[in-house]
Amino acid sequence: MKRILITGAAGFLGSHLCDRFIAEGYHVIGMDNLITGDLKNIEHLFPLENFEFCHHDVTKFVHVPGKLDYILHFASPASPIDYLKIPIQTLKVGSLGTHNLLGLARVKNARILIASTSEVYGDPLVHPQTEEYYGNVNTIGPRGVYDEAKRFQESITMAYHTYHGLETRIVRIFNTYGPRMRLNDGRVVPAFMGQALRGEDLTVFGDGLQTRSFCFVDDQVEGIYRLLLSDYHLPVNIGNPHEITIKDFAEEIIKLTGTEQKIIYKDLPINDPLQRQPDISKAKEILDWEPQVDRAEGMRKTFDYFKSLSPEELAKKEHRSFE
Repeated sequence: MKRILITGAAGFLGSHLCDRFIAEGYHVIGMDNLITGDLKNIEHLFPLENFEFCHHDVTKFVHVPGKLDYILHFASPASPIDYLKIPIQTLKVGSLGTHNLLGLARVKNARILIASTSEVYGDPLVHPQTEEYYGNVNTIGPRGVYDEAKRFQESITMAYHTYHGLETRIVRIFNTYGPRMRLNDGRVVPAFMGQALRGEDLTVFGDGLQTRSFCFVDDQVEGIYRLLLSDYHLPVNIGNPHEITIKDFAEEIIKLTGTEQKIIYKDLPINDPLQRQPDISKAKEILDWEPQVDRAEGMRKTFDYFKSLSPEELAKKEHRSFE
């Protein structure tokens, strides 16, 4: 049985990756320090013999006994609310944490895939964004702690690949949504759905003409799985290229939820990207991958999940600063 370490295992995307690799017959070691993750996302896996959980901070030395075939590094705050609250930890997990895991991969002779992000492109001057685009990032802006952590993560990963010959993979993740997102984590899908379920007006920043491209979590996991097992070591965009304005998306959510809310507008935050759309030509060519779940179906599944939350979870609010 192949063994895989998944960091950030109790998070939204990490927990779905644990499910996938368990289903594929792997022995999964989930690691998380639970700063932003939640054990309820993986508690259904605890009774399984081929799953184990390690409560650990990857910015400290990482030891895993026995062989390891693969490592997926998904430990990082991913929402603006989180990385604005814990900026130093965000930088450390992208730098020290990545360094520790690359070292572990080298010792174990394991292939490692690191989770990068479309945020490496910043507020892009190229549209849609291809992997060859270097980005337009403000290193000292409020989003810089996340953007630069991920850019450094890519650089050190490539250095280990070229200098040590380590088997590495880099996925650039575009906006992903689905069950197990935190309802009030600051990202646009749970923010809109939370406001709708609480009977609040939906908050749009700026004029609402900025765009996003939303990928359902099952499609994202499939792309990551294929990339890990591929022979391609350069970054690959995994996301849904179907672009929509935030204003139109808010109207879709109002229609989906059957609510009567209005859209209210607030000032656009600093460095908020005006466009976000992946060019997935490489994923199509190299991985034979493209999204299969359309936005209407994915949003229905996500809304059903949020509707199932307890009144206490639904009532909890966090300040939302960014899209």
